[in-house]
Amino acid sequence: MAVCARLCGVGQSRRCRRRQSHNQQDKQSDSDMDIDEEEEERIVGKMRADADGGCPEISDGAGPRGANDASAKRVGASVNRLCYEDTGCVGPPNPKSLLDLPPELLVEIFSSLPGTALPNLALVCKKFRQILSTETIWRRRCLEEFGMKEDLRRMEVVGVSSRELYVKRVNPRVKSGRFMKLLPDYEHMDYRDVYKHLLHPYRHILGLWQPDIGPYGGLLNVVVDGLFIIGWMYLPPHDPRVEDPMRRRPLFRIHMWENNKATVECMYGHKGPHKGDIQTVKKDEFSTKCNQTDHHRMPGGRQEEFRTWLEEEWGRTLEDIFHEHMQELILMKFIYTSQYDNCLTYRRIYLPPCLPSDLMQPGLFKGTYGSHGLEIIMLSFHGPRAKATKLTGDPNVPAGQLTLDIDLNRPVCLPDLEHQRNIEELSRLVLGVHEEAQRDAQGQDTPPVGAEGASVAEGLEPAVTACAEGTGPTGANSTPSQPQPFILPLGVMARNEVYPRTCKLCFYGTGLIAGHGFTSPERTPGLFVLFDEDRFGFIWLELKSFSLYSRLTDQLSHAQAPSMERFEAMLRNMQSWTS
Repeated sequence: MAVCARLCGVGQSRRCRRRQSHNQQDKQSDSDMDIDEEEEERIVGKMRADADGGCPEISDGAGPRGANDASAKRVGASVNRLCYEDTGCVGPPNPKSLLDLPPELLVEIFSSLPGTALPNLALVCKKFRQILSTETIWRRRCLEEFGMKEDLRRMEVVGVSSRELYVKRVNPRVKSGRFMKLLPDYEHMDYRDVYKHLLHPYRHILGLWQPDIGPYGGLLNVVVDGLFIIGWMYLPPHDPRVEDPMRRRPLFRIHMWENNKATVECMYGHKGPHKGDIQTVKKDEFSTKCNQTDHHRMPGGRQEEFRTWLEEEWGRTLEDIFHEHMQELILMKFIYTSQYDNCLTYRRIYLPPCLPSDLMQPGLFKGTYGSHGLEIIMLSFHGPRAKATKLTGDPNVPAGQLTLDIDLNRPVCLPDLEHQRNIEELSRLVLGVHEEAQRDAQGQDTPPVGAEGASVAEGLEPAVTACAEGTGPTGANSTPSQPQPFILPLGVMARNEVYPRTCKLCFYGTGLIAGHGFTSPERTPGLFVLFDEDRFGFIWLELKSFSLYSRLTDQLSHAQAPSMERFEAMLRNMQSWTS
Protein backbone atom coordinates (compact mmCIF):
# COMPACT_ATOMS: atom_id res chain seq x y z
CA MET A 1 0.00 0.00 0.00
CA ALA A 2 2.89 2.36 0.81
CA VAL A 3 4.37 1.81 -2.65
CA CYS A 4 1.01 2.40 -4.29
CA ALA A 5 0.52 5.57 -2.23
CA ARG A 6 3.88 6.94 -3.30
CA LEU A 7 3.21 6.16 -6.99
CA CYS A 8 -0.26 7.67 -6.87
CA GLY A 9 0.89 10.85 -5.11
CA VAL A 10 -1.37 10.45 -2.08
CA GLY A 11 -0.45 10.34 1.58
CA GLN A 12 2.32 12.41 3.08
CA SER A 13 4.24 14.85 0.93
CA ARG A 14 7.77 14.14 -0.21
CA ARG A 15 9.27 16.79 2.10
CA CYS A 16 7.52 15.24 5.09
CA ARG A 17 8.86 11.86 4.13
CA ARG A 18 12.33 13.32 3.69
CA ARG A 19 12.22 14.78 7.20
CA GLN A 20 11.08 11.43 8.53
CA SER A 21 13.81 9.66 6.65
CA HIS A 22 16.44 11.97 8.19
CA ASN A 23 15.02 11.31 11.63
CA GLN A 24 14.78 7.56 11.11
CA GLN A 25 17.78 6.72 8.93
CA ASP A 26 18.37 3.48 10.78
CA LYS A 27 14.80 2.27 10.34
CA GLN A 28 14.21 2.59 6.62
CA SER A 29 16.39 2.85 3.52
CA ASP A 30 15.84 5.13 0.60
CA SER A 31 16.42 2.19 -1.76
CA ASP A 32 12.70 1.42 -1.67
CA MET A 33 11.88 4.66 -3.42
CA ASP A 34 10.39 4.12 -6.89
CA ILE A 35 12.18 7.08 -8.45
CA ASP A 36 15.02 9.30 -7.26
CA GLU A 37 14.09 11.90 -4.67
CA GLU A 38 15.52 14.78 -6.69
CA GLU A 39 13.57 13.76 -9.75
CA GLU A 40 10.40 13.34 -7.75
CA GLU A 41 10.79 16.73 -6.06
CA ARG A 42 11.24 18.32 -9.45
CA ILE A 43 8.05 16.63 -10.74
CA VAL A 44 6.07 17.61 -7.63
CA GLY A 45 7.28 21.21 -7.88
CA LYS A 46 6.36 21.34 -11.52
CA MET A 47 2.87 19.98 -10.82
CA ARG A 48 2.35 22.59 -8.10
CA ALA A 49 3.51 25.35 -10.41
CA ASP A 50 1.08 24.11 -13.07
CA ALA A 51 -1.72 24.01 -10.52
CA ASP A 52 -0.95 27.61 -9.56
CA GLY A 53 -1.32 28.63 -13.18
CA GLY A 54 2.28 29.82 -13.36
CA CYS A 55 1.50 32.97 -11.31
CA PRO A 56 3.90 34.35 -8.67
CA GLU A 57 3.13 33.53 -5.08
CA ILE A 58 1.18 36.14 -3.12
CA SER A 59 1.18 35.97 0.65
CA ASP A 60 -2.30 37.38 0.98
CA GLY A 61 -4.66 34.42 0.73
CA ALA A 62 -7.61 36.71 -0.08
CA GLY A 63 -5.92 38.06 -3.19
CA PRO A 64 -5.24 36.42 -6.57
CA ARG A 65 -3.44 33.52 -4.89
CA GLY A 66 -6.74 32.38 -3.36
CA ALA A 67 -8.42 32.53 -6.76
CA ASN A 68 -5.59 30.51 -8.30
CA ASP A 69 -5.91 27.91 -5.55
CA ALA A 70 -9.63 27.58 -6.23
CA SER A 71 -9.00 27.26 -9.96
CA ALA A 72 -6.31 24.63 -9.37
CA LYS A 73 -8.63 22.69 -7.13
CA ARG A 74 -11.35 22.71 -9.79
CA VAL A 75 -8.91 21.54 -12.49
CA GLY A 76 -7.53 18.86 -10.20
CA ALA A 77 -11.00 17.67 -9.36
CA SER A 78 -11.86 17.45 -13.06
CA VAL A 79 -8.69 15.45 -13.85
CA ASN A 80 -9.30 13.11 -10.96
CA ARG A 81 -12.90 12.66 -11.96
CA LEU A 82 -12.11 11.96 -15.64
CA CYS A 83 -8.87 9.99 -15.36
CA TYR A 84 -8.89 8.28 -12.00
CA GLU A 85 -12.51 7.68 -11.15
CA ASP A 86 -12.57 4.16 -12.65
CA THR A 87 -9.35 3.13 -10.94
CA GLY A 88 -10.25 4.54 -7.53
CA CYS A 89 -6.80 6.17 -7.25
CA VAL A 90 -6.31 9.91 -6.86
CA GLY A 91 -3.31 11.26 -8.76
CA PRO A 92 -1.75 14.66 -9.38
CA PRO A 93 -3.83 17.23 -11.28
CA ASN A 94 -2.89 18.23 -14.81
CA PRO A 95 -0.45 15.37 -15.53
CA LYS A 96 2.26 16.42 -17.99
CA SER A 97 3.97 13.05 -18.56
CA LEU A 98 3.46 9.34 -18.06
CA LEU A 99 5.34 9.57 -14.78
CA ASP A 100 2.49 11.66 -13.38
CA LEU A 101 -0.13 8.97 -14.02
CA PRO A 102 -1.18 6.49 -11.33
CA PRO A 103 0.04 2.89 -11.70
CA GLU A 104 -3.41 1.59 -12.58
CA LEU A 105 -3.51 3.70 -15.74
CA LEU A 106 0.09 2.85 -16.60
CA VAL A 107 -0.73 -0.86 -16.29
CA GLU A 108 -3.63 -0.35 -18.70
CA ILE A 109 -1.44 1.58 -21.16
CA PHE A 110 1.47 -0.85 -21.00
CA SER A 111 -0.89 -3.81 -21.43
CA SER A 112 -1.87 -2.44 -24.85
CA LEU A 113 1.70 -2.37 -26.14
CA PRO A 114 3.34 -5.28 -27.99
CA GLY A 115 5.27 -7.56 -25.70
CA THR A 116 8.44 -6.98 -27.72
CA ALA A 117 8.36 -3.26 -26.78
CA LEU A 118 8.06 -3.77 -23.03
CA PRO A 119 11.72 -4.67 -22.25
CA ASN A 120 12.91 -1.36 -23.72
CA LEU A 121 10.19 0.45 -21.81
CA ALA A 122 11.51 -1.05 -18.56
CA LEU A 123 14.83 0.76 -19.15
CA VAL A 124 13.23 4.19 -18.93
CA CYS A 125 13.07 4.43 -15.12
CA LYS A 126 12.62 2.46 -11.94
CA LYS A 127 8.93 3.24 -11.81
CA PHE A 128 8.29 1.73 -15.23
CA ARG A 129 10.43 -1.27 -14.42
CA GLN A 130 8.45 -1.96 -11.27
CA ILE A 131 5.09 -1.57 -12.99
CA LEU A 132 6.18 -3.86 -15.84
CA SER A 133 6.57 -6.68 -13.35
CA THR A 134 2.77 -6.72 -12.97
CA GLU A 135 1.27 -10.06 -13.99
CA THR A 136 -1.79 -8.37 -15.51
CA ILE A 137 0.32 -6.84 -18.29
CA TRP A 138 1.98 -10.09 -19.36
CA ARG A 139 -1.18 -12.12 -18.98
CA ARG A 140 -2.92 -9.80 -21.43
CA ARG A 141 -0.01 -10.01 -23.89
CA CYS A 142 -0.10 -13.82 -23.73
CA LEU A 143 -3.84 -13.74 -24.36
CA GLU A 144 -3.97 -11.18 -27.16
CA GLU A 145 -0.83 -12.16 -29.06
CA PHE A 146 -0.95 -15.93 -28.67
CA GLY A 147 -4.50 -16.79 -27.57
CA MET A 148 -3.28 -18.33 -24.32
CA LYS A 149 -6.41 -18.73 -22.19
CA GLU A 150 -5.37 -21.22 -19.54
CA ASP A 151 -4.68 -20.12 -15.99
CA LEU A 152 -1.06 -20.79 -15.04
CA ARG A 153 -2.23 -21.95 -11.63
CA ARG A 154 -4.12 -24.84 -13.21
CA MET A 155 -2.13 -28.04 -13.29
CA GLU A 156 -4.48 -29.74 -15.73
CA VAL A 157 -3.01 -29.47 -19.23
CA VAL A 158 -4.72 -30.77 -22.38
CA GLY A 159 -7.06 -32.90 -20.30
CA VAL A 160 -4.19 -34.73 -18.54
CA SER A 161 -3.30 -34.20 -14.90
CA SER A 162 0.24 -33.35 -13.82
CA ARG A 163 0.62 -36.72 -12.14
CA GLU A 164 -0.33 -38.51 -15.35
CA LEU A 165 2.05 -36.31 -17.32
CA TYR A 166 4.89 -37.23 -14.99
CA VAL A 167 4.10 -40.94 -14.80
CA LYS A 168 3.94 -41.22 -18.58
CA ARG A 169 6.97 -39.04 -19.21
CA VAL A 170 9.50 -39.73 -16.45
CA ASN A 171 8.93 -42.95 -14.57
CA PRO A 172 5.86 -45.16 -15.08
CA ARG A 173 6.72 -47.12 -11.89
CA VAL A 174 6.35 -44.12 -9.58
CA LYS A 175 3.15 -44.45 -7.56
CA SER A 176 3.81 -42.09 -4.64
CA GLY A 177 3.34 -38.35 -4.46
CA ARG A 178 7.05 -37.53 -4.65
CA PHE A 179 6.73 -36.90 -8.37
CA MET A 180 5.49 -33.39 -7.53
CA LYS A 181 9.01 -32.30 -6.63
CA LEU A 182 10.28 -33.13 -10.11
CA LEU A 183 7.50 -31.49 -12.08
CA PRO A 184 7.83 -27.93 -13.39
CA ASP A 185 6.73 -25.51 -10.68
CA TYR A 186 3.69 -24.25 -12.59
CA GLU A 187 2.23 -22.88 -9.36
CA HIS A 188 4.97 -20.26 -9.05
CA MET A 189 5.46 -19.64 -12.76
CA ASP A 190 4.41 -16.20 -13.99
CA TYR A 191 3.19 -14.99 -17.35
CA ARG A 192 6.30 -12.94 -17.94
CA ASP A 193 8.48 -16.05 -17.89
CA VAL A 194 6.05 -17.91 -20.16
CA TYR A 195 6.07 -15.02 -22.63
CA LYS A 196 9.83 -14.58 -22.49
CA HIS A 197 11.01 -18.19 -22.58
CA LEU A 198 8.21 -20.03 -24.42
CA LEU A 199 5.78 -17.97 -26.48
CA HIS A 200 8.06 -15.29 -27.89
CA PRO A 201 11.02 -17.54 -28.87
CA TYR A 202 8.72 -19.97 -30.71
CA ARG A 203 6.25 -17.44 -32.14
CA HIS A 204 7.59 -18.01 -35.67
CA ILE A 205 6.37 -21.62 -35.81
CA LEU A 206 2.73 -20.90 -34.93
CA GLY A 207 0.24 -21.40 -37.77
CA LEU A 208 -0.26 -23.82 -40.68
CA TRP A 209 2.53 -25.86 -42.26
CA GLN A 210 2.94 -28.51 -44.93
CA PRO A 211 5.42 -31.30 -44.13
CA ASP A 212 7.83 -32.40 -46.81
CA ILE A 213 6.78 -36.07 -47.06
CA GLY A 214 7.31 -36.58 -50.77
CA PRO A 215 4.05 -36.82 -52.70
CA TYR A 216 1.90 -37.31 -49.59
CA GLY A 217 2.30 -33.90 -47.95
CA GLY A 218 0.06 -33.15 -45.00
CA LEU A 219 -1.33 -30.41 -42.78
CA LEU A 220 0.29 -29.37 -39.51
CA ASN A 221 -1.25 -26.78 -37.18
CA VAL A 222 1.00 -25.38 -34.44
CA VAL A 223 -1.02 -23.77 -31.64
CA VAL A 224 -0.70 -22.52 -28.07
CA ASP A 225 -2.61 -24.96 -25.88
CA GLY A 226 -2.47 -24.04 -22.20
CA LEU A 227 1.16 -24.09 -21.10
CA PHE A 228 2.13 -26.03 -24.23
CA ILE A 229 2.90 -25.22 -27.84
CA ILE A 230 1.65 -28.30 -29.70
CA GLY A 231 2.10 -29.33 -33.31
CA TRP A 232 -1.07 -31.16 -34.39
CA MET A 233 -1.04 -33.20 -37.58
CA TYR A 234 -4.50 -33.02 -39.18
CA LEU A 235 -5.67 -36.26 -40.75
CA PRO A 236 -8.79 -36.70 -42.92
CA PRO A 237 -11.63 -38.91 -41.64
CA HIS A 238 -11.67 -42.56 -42.59
CA ASP A 239 -12.65 -43.19 -46.18
CA PRO A 240 -15.32 -42.54 -47.39
CA ARG A 241 -16.92 -40.57 -44.50
CA VAL A 242 -16.02 -37.18 -45.92
CA GLU A 243 -18.37 -35.22 -43.66
CA ASP A 244 -16.91 -36.60 -40.41
CA PRO A 245 -14.65 -34.25 -38.38
CA MET A 246 -10.91 -34.22 -38.90
CA ARG A 247 -8.64 -36.43 -36.79
CA ARG A 248 -5.68 -34.92 -34.95
CA ARG A 249 -2.39 -36.46 -33.87
CA PRO A 250 0.25 -34.59 -31.81
CA LEU A 251 3.72 -34.72 -33.37
CA PHE A 252 5.63 -32.53 -30.92
CA ARG A 253 5.10 -30.19 -28.01
CA ILE A 254 7.10 -27.45 -26.29
CA HIS A 255 6.64 -26.47 -22.66
CA MET A 256 8.39 -24.82 -19.73
CA TRP A 257 10.68 -26.95 -17.60
CA GLU A 258 13.13 -26.30 -14.79
CA ASN A 259 15.02 -22.99 -14.64
CA ASN A 260 12.52 -21.34 -16.97
CA LYS A 261 13.81 -23.31 -19.94
CA ALA A 262 11.60 -24.45 -22.79
CA THR A 263 11.81 -28.17 -23.59
CA VAL A 264 10.91 -29.80 -26.92
CA GLU A 265 9.39 -33.29 -26.84
CA CYS A 266 8.60 -35.66 -29.69
CA MET A 267 5.10 -37.16 -29.43
CA TYR A 268 5.44 -39.64 -32.28
CA GLY A 269 5.11 -43.33 -31.49
CA HIS A 270 3.30 -45.18 -28.72
CA LYS A 271 5.65 -44.86 -25.74
CA GLY A 272 4.78 -41.34 -24.71
CA PRO A 273 6.72 -38.05 -24.98
CA HIS A 274 10.49 -38.18 -25.37
CA LYS A 275 13.35 -35.86 -26.25
CA GLY A 276 13.17 -33.92 -29.48
CA ASP A 277 14.48 -30.79 -31.12
CA ILE A 278 13.22 -27.97 -33.36
CA GLN A 279 15.44 -25.98 -35.71
CA THR A 280 14.50 -22.92 -37.73
CA VAL A 281 16.03 -23.57 -41.14
CA LYS A 282 15.05 -20.22 -42.70
CA LYS A 283 12.11 -17.87 -42.84
CA ASP A 284 8.78 -19.71 -43.15
CA GLU A 285 10.50 -23.06 -42.73
CA PHE A 286 11.51 -25.21 -39.76
CA SER A 287 12.44 -28.82 -39.06
CA THR A 288 11.82 -31.31 -36.25
CA LYS A 289 14.15 -34.01 -35.04
CA CYS A 290 13.56 -36.92 -32.67
CA ASN A 291 16.49 -37.72 -30.37
CA GLN A 292 15.08 -41.07 -29.21
CA THR A 293 13.73 -42.88 -32.27
CA ASP A 294 13.70 -46.16 -30.34
CA HIS A 295 10.49 -44.86 -28.73
CA HIS A 296 8.82 -45.23 -32.14
CA ARG A 297 9.46 -48.97 -32.35
CA MET A 298 6.92 -51.55 -31.19
CA PRO A 299 7.64 -54.95 -29.58
CA GLY A 300 6.07 -56.83 -32.47
CA GLY A 301 8.33 -55.21 -35.04
CA ARG A 302 7.30 -53.68 -38.35
CA GLN A 303 4.33 -55.99 -38.73
CA GLU A 304 2.74 -54.72 -35.53
CA GLU A 305 3.59 -51.14 -36.46
CA PHE A 306 1.89 -51.60 -39.83
CA ARG A 307 -1.26 -53.06 -38.28
CA THR A 308 -1.48 -50.19 -35.80
CA TRP A 309 -0.84 -47.59 -38.51
CA LEU A 310 -3.42 -49.15 -40.81
CA GLU A 311 -6.09 -49.11 -38.13
CA GLU A 312 -5.39 -45.45 -37.34
CA GLU A 313 -5.03 -44.35 -40.97
CA TRP A 314 -7.85 -46.31 -42.59
CA GLY A 315 -9.93 -47.64 -39.70
CA ARG A 316 -9.70 -51.23 -40.97
CA THR A 317 -7.38 -54.20 -41.38
CA LEU A 318 -5.59 -55.23 -44.56
CA GLU A 319 -7.87 -58.28 -44.81
CA ASP A 320 -10.87 -55.96 -45.08
CA ILE A 321 -9.44 -54.31 -48.19
CA PHE A 322 -10.15 -56.64 -51.08
CA HIS A 323 -8.88 -54.41 -53.89
CA GLU A 324 -5.32 -55.51 -54.68
CA HIS A 325 -4.30 -52.16 -56.16
CA MET A 326 -5.54 -50.37 -53.04
CA GLN A 327 -3.51 -52.73 -50.84
CA GLU A 328 -0.39 -51.86 -52.79
CA LEU A 329 -1.03 -48.14 -52.42
CA ILE A 330 -1.54 -48.47 -48.65
CA LEU A 331 1.60 -50.55 -48.14
CA MET A 332 3.62 -48.11 -50.25
CA LYS A 333 2.45 -45.16 -48.18
CA PHE A 334 3.34 -46.88 -44.89
CA ILE A 335 6.86 -47.74 -46.07
CA TYR A 336 7.45 -44.26 -47.41
CA THR A 337 6.10 -42.22 -44.48
CA SER A 338 7.44 -44.36 -41.61
CA GLN A 339 11.05 -43.92 -42.70
CA TYR A 340 11.07 -40.27 -41.60
CA ASP A 341 10.63 -41.05 -37.85
CA ASN A 342 9.17 -37.57 -37.31
CA CYS A 343 12.37 -35.92 -38.59
CA LEU A 344 10.65 -33.60 -41.04
CA THR A 345 10.90 -30.21 -42.69
CA TYR A 346 7.82 -27.97 -42.71
CA ARG A 347 6.97 -25.04 -44.99
CA ARG A 348 4.46 -22.35 -44.04
CA ILE A 349 1.11 -22.18 -45.80
CA TYR A 350 -1.73 -19.66 -45.48
CA LEU A 351 -5.49 -19.80 -45.61
CA PRO A 352 -6.88 -18.17 -48.78
CA PRO A 353 -8.08 -14.55 -48.47
CA CYS A 354 -11.83 -13.98 -48.73
CA LEU A 355 -13.34 -11.34 -51.02
CA PRO A 356 -16.99 -10.21 -51.22
CA SER A 357 -17.16 -11.29 -54.88
CA ASP A 358 -16.18 -14.91 -54.14
CA LEU A 359 -18.63 -17.61 -55.12
CA MET A 360 -18.45 -19.09 -51.62
CA GLN A 361 -16.25 -18.89 -48.55
CA PRO A 362 -12.78 -20.18 -49.51
CA GLY A 363 -10.94 -22.53 -47.18
CA LEU A 364 -9.89 -26.14 -46.60
CA PHE A 365 -11.97 -29.15 -47.69
CA LYS A 366 -11.83 -32.93 -47.39
CA GLY A 367 -12.43 -34.80 -50.65
CA THR A 368 -12.74 -38.37 -51.93
CA TYR A 369 -10.06 -39.55 -54.37
CA GLY A 370 -10.96 -43.13 -55.22
CA SER A 371 -8.45 -45.76 -54.13
CA HIS A 372 -6.22 -43.08 -52.62
CA GLY A 373 -8.78 -42.37 -49.90
CA LEU A 374 -9.63 -38.93 -48.55
CA GLU A 375 -7.36 -35.98 -49.17
CA ILE A 376 -7.24 -32.34 -48.03
CA ILE A 377 -7.46 -29.55 -50.59
CA MET A 378 -7.45 -25.75 -50.40
CA LEU A 379 -10.14 -23.89 -52.37
CA SER A 380 -9.28 -20.30 -53.36
CA PHE A 381 -10.71 -17.72 -55.77
CA HIS A 382 -8.71 -15.69 -58.26
CA GLY A 383 -10.99 -13.35 -60.18
CA PRO A 384 -12.92 -15.42 -62.74
CA ARG A 385 -11.36 -18.71 -61.62
CA ALA A 386 -11.55 -21.02 -58.62
CA LYS A 387 -8.59 -23.25 -57.81
CA ALA A 388 -8.33 -26.31 -55.60
CA THR A 389 -4.76 -27.11 -54.48
CA LYS A 390 -3.80 -30.38 -52.81
CA LEU A 391 -2.40 -30.20 -49.29
CA THR A 392 -2.21 -33.98 -49.11
CA GLY A 393 -1.49 -36.04 -52.20
CA ASP A 394 -0.74 -39.46 -53.63
CA PRO A 395 1.82 -41.08 -55.95
CA ASN A 396 -0.20 -40.07 -59.02
CA VAL A 397 -0.90 -36.39 -58.25
CA PRO A 398 1.31 -35.22 -55.37
CA ALA A 399 0.58 -32.60 -52.74
CA GLY A 400 0.97 -29.01 -53.88
CA GLN A 401 -0.49 -29.55 -57.34
CA LEU A 402 -3.58 -27.83 -58.74
CA THR A 403 -6.14 -30.63 -58.69
CA LEU A 404 -9.14 -28.55 -59.91
CA ASP A 405 -9.30 -25.41 -62.06
CA ILE A 406 -12.82 -23.96 -62.38
CA ASP A 407 -13.87 -21.31 -64.92
CA LEU A 408 -16.56 -19.22 -63.21
CA ASN A 409 -17.32 -17.45 -66.48
CA ARG A 410 -18.63 -20.70 -67.96
CA PRO A 411 -21.72 -21.85 -66.05
CA VAL A 412 -23.46 -25.05 -67.13
CA CYS A 413 -27.22 -25.42 -66.76
CA LEU A 414 -28.21 -29.01 -66.00
CA PRO A 415 -30.99 -30.72 -67.95
CA ASP A 416 -33.91 -32.43 -66.24
CA LEU A 417 -33.33 -35.45 -64.00
CA GLU A 418 -34.07 -37.94 -66.75
CA HIS A 419 -31.32 -36.52 -68.97
CA GLN A 420 -28.96 -36.12 -66.01
CA ARG A 421 -28.92 -39.90 -65.61
CA ASN A 422 -27.41 -40.23 -69.09
CA ILE A 423 -23.61 -39.85 -68.97
CA GLU A 424 -23.52 -39.20 -72.72
CA GLU A 425 -25.83 -36.21 -72.34
CA LEU A 426 -23.72 -34.71 -69.57
CA SER A 427 -20.51 -35.36 -71.49
CA ARG A 428 -21.92 -33.59 -74.53
CA LEU A 429 -22.78 -30.54 -72.44
CA VAL A 430 -19.39 -30.28 -70.75
CA LEU A 431 -17.29 -31.15 -73.80
CA GLY A 432 -19.08 -28.46 -75.77
CA VAL A 433 -17.98 -25.85 -73.23
CA HIS A 434 -14.52 -27.43 -73.21
CA GLU A 435 -14.11 -26.90 -76.95
CA GLU A 436 -15.28 -23.33 -76.58
CA ALA A 437 -12.74 -22.71 -73.81
CA GLN A 438 -9.93 -24.17 -75.94
CA ARG A 439 -10.82 -21.90 -78.87
CA ASP A 440 -10.84 -18.87 -76.58
CA ALA A 441 -7.45 -19.89 -75.21
CA GLN A 442 -6.08 -20.08 -78.75
CA GLY A 443 -7.51 -16.65 -79.61
CA GLN A 444 -10.07 -17.99 -82.11
CA ASP A 445 -13.49 -16.46 -82.60
CA THR A 446 -16.24 -18.31 -80.80
CA PRO A 447 -19.28 -19.06 -82.98
CA PRO A 448 -22.54 -17.93 -81.41
CA VAL A 449 -24.77 -20.45 -79.70
CA GLY A 450 -27.14 -21.99 -82.24
CA ALA A 451 -25.02 -21.14 -85.26
CA GLU A 452 -24.89 -23.73 -88.00
CA GLY A 453 -21.96 -26.11 -87.67
CA ALA A 454 -21.07 -24.93 -84.17
CA SER A 455 -20.23 -27.85 -81.96
CA VAL A 456 -21.16 -25.81 -78.89
CA ALA A 457 -24.75 -25.58 -80.09
CA GLU A 458 -24.99 -29.35 -80.27
CA GLY A 459 -23.90 -29.78 -76.68
CA LEU A 460 -25.39 -26.81 -74.88
CA GLU A 461 -29.04 -26.42 -74.06
CA PRO A 462 -30.64 -23.01 -74.58
CA ALA A 463 -30.96 -22.81 -70.80
CA VAL A 464 -27.21 -22.24 -70.51
CA THR A 465 -27.71 -18.68 -71.65
CA ALA A 466 -30.42 -18.27 -69.05
CA CYS A 467 -28.12 -19.67 -66.34
CA ALA A 468 -25.46 -17.11 -67.23
CA GLU A 469 -27.97 -14.27 -67.29
CA GLY A 470 -27.43 -11.79 -64.50
CA THR A 471 -23.93 -12.96 -63.64
CA GLY A 472 -21.16 -10.54 -62.76
CA PRO A 473 -17.65 -10.54 -64.15
CA THR A 474 -16.85 -13.78 -62.37
CA GLY A 475 -20.25 -15.38 -62.40
CA ALA A 476 -20.21 -15.39 -58.62
CA ASN A 477 -23.49 -13.49 -58.35
CA SER A 478 -25.39 -16.08 -60.37
CA THR A 479 -27.63 -17.41 -57.63
CA PRO A 480 -30.77 -19.20 -58.81
CA SER A 481 -33.97 -18.54 -56.92
CA GLN A 482 -34.60 -22.27 -56.43
CA PRO A 483 -32.11 -25.14 -55.92
CA GLN A 484 -31.76 -27.37 -58.96
CA PRO A 485 -32.38 -31.13 -58.71
CA PHE A 486 -29.19 -33.12 -59.08
CA ILE A 487 -28.37 -36.79 -59.57
CA LEU A 488 -25.23 -38.58 -60.70
CA PRO A 489 -25.34 -40.13 -64.17
CA LEU A 490 -25.47 -43.91 -64.41
CA GLY A 491 -22.01 -45.39 -64.68
CA VAL A 492 -20.28 -42.65 -62.62
CA MET A 493 -18.57 -44.18 -59.61
CA ALA A 494 -18.83 -42.43 -56.23
CA ARG A 495 -17.01 -43.50 -53.06
CA ASN A 496 -19.70 -41.86 -50.98
CA GLU A 497 -23.20 -42.48 -52.28
CA VAL A 498 -24.69 -40.13 -49.70
CA TYR A 499 -24.46 -36.84 -51.59
CA PRO A 500 -26.88 -33.87 -51.85
CA ARG A 501 -29.74 -34.23 -54.31
CA THR A 502 -29.97 -30.51 -55.05
CA CYS A 503 -27.34 -28.01 -56.16
CA LYS A 504 -27.05 -24.26 -56.54
CA LEU A 505 -24.75 -23.82 -59.54
CA CYS A 506 -22.60 -25.80 -61.96
CA PHE A 507 -19.48 -24.65 -63.80
CA TYR A 508 -17.10 -26.06 -66.35
CA GLY A 509 -13.67 -26.97 -65.02
CA THR A 510 -10.68 -29.22 -65.50
CA GLY A 511 -9.15 -31.81 -63.19
CA LEU A 512 -5.53 -32.98 -63.09
CA ILE A 513 -4.84 -36.67 -63.68
CA ALA A 514 -1.47 -38.42 -64.09
CA GLY A 515 0.22 -41.81 -64.08
CA HIS A 516 2.14 -43.28 -61.17
CA GLY A 517 5.02 -41.03 -60.19
CA PHE A 518 3.24 -37.96 -61.63
CA THR A 519 3.99 -39.10 -65.18
CA SER A 520 2.16 -37.72 -68.22
CA PRO A 521 0.02 -35.21 -66.28
CA GLU A 522 -2.91 -33.71 -68.18
CA ARG A 523 -5.97 -31.63 -67.45
CA THR A 524 -9.28 -33.27 -68.37
CA PRO A 525 -12.72 -31.62 -68.51
CA GLY A 526 -15.26 -32.07 -65.77
CA LEU A 527 -18.22 -30.49 -64.00
CA PHE A 528 -17.95 -28.46 -60.79
CA VAL A 529 -21.16 -28.74 -58.75
CA LEU A 530 -21.83 -26.30 -55.90
CA PHE A 531 -24.22 -27.87 -53.38
CA ASP A 532 -24.11 -25.35 -50.54
CA GLU A 533 -21.70 -23.17 -48.59
CA ASP A 534 -19.86 -26.17 -47.14
CA ARG A 535 -20.02 -28.82 -49.89
CA PHE A 536 -19.21 -29.13 -53.56
CA GLY A 537 -18.45 -31.93 -56.00
CA PHE A 538 -16.58 -32.60 -59.21
CA ILE A 539 -17.47 -35.12 -61.93
CA TRP A 540 -14.36 -36.45 -63.69
CA LEU A 541 -15.71 -37.29 -67.16
CA GLU A 542 -12.72 -39.27 -68.40
CA LEU A 543 -12.46 -41.31 -65.20
CA LYS A 544 -16.25 -41.55 -64.82
CA SER A 545 -15.93 -40.85 -61.13
CA PHE A 546 -17.31 -38.32 -58.67
CA SER A 547 -15.45 -36.56 -55.85
CA LEU A 548 -17.40 -35.05 -52.95
CA TYR A 549 -15.79 -32.29 -50.88
CA SER A 550 -16.81 -31.15 -47.40
CA ARG A 551 -15.50 -28.11 -45.52
CA LEU A 552 -12.96 -28.43 -42.74
CA THR A 553 -14.61 -26.50 -39.89
CA ASP A 554 -11.75 -26.43 -37.34
CA GLN A 555 -10.70 -23.01 -36.09
CA LEU A 556 -7.20 -22.32 -37.42
CA SER A 557 -5.36 -19.37 -35.86
CA HIS A 558 -2.20 -17.57 -37.05
CA ALA A 559 -2.99 -18.77 -40.57
CA GLN A 560 -4.35 -15.77 -42.49
CA ALA A 561 -2.40 -14.68 -45.57
CA PRO A 562 -0.83 -11.21 -45.24
CA SER A 563 -1.94 -10.34 -48.77
CA MET A 564 -3.26 -11.89 -51.96
CA GLU A 565 0.18 -11.52 -53.54
CA ARG A 566 1.82 -13.52 -50.74
CA PHE A 567 -0.86 -16.19 -51.03
CA GLU A 568 -0.45 -16.58 -54.79
CA ALA A 569 3.33 -16.75 -54.38
CA MET A 570 2.81 -19.52 -51.83
CA LEU A 571 0.68 -21.50 -54.32
CA ARG A 572 3.40 -21.22 -56.96
CA ASN A 573 6.02 -22.41 -54.47
CA MET A 574 3.85 -25.36 -53.44
CA GLN A 575 3.66 -26.57 -57.03
CA SER A 576 7.43 -26.25 -57.44
CA TRP A 577 8.06 -28.39 -54.33
CA THR A 578 6.63 -31.51 -56.00
CA SER A 579 6.89 -30.75 -59.71
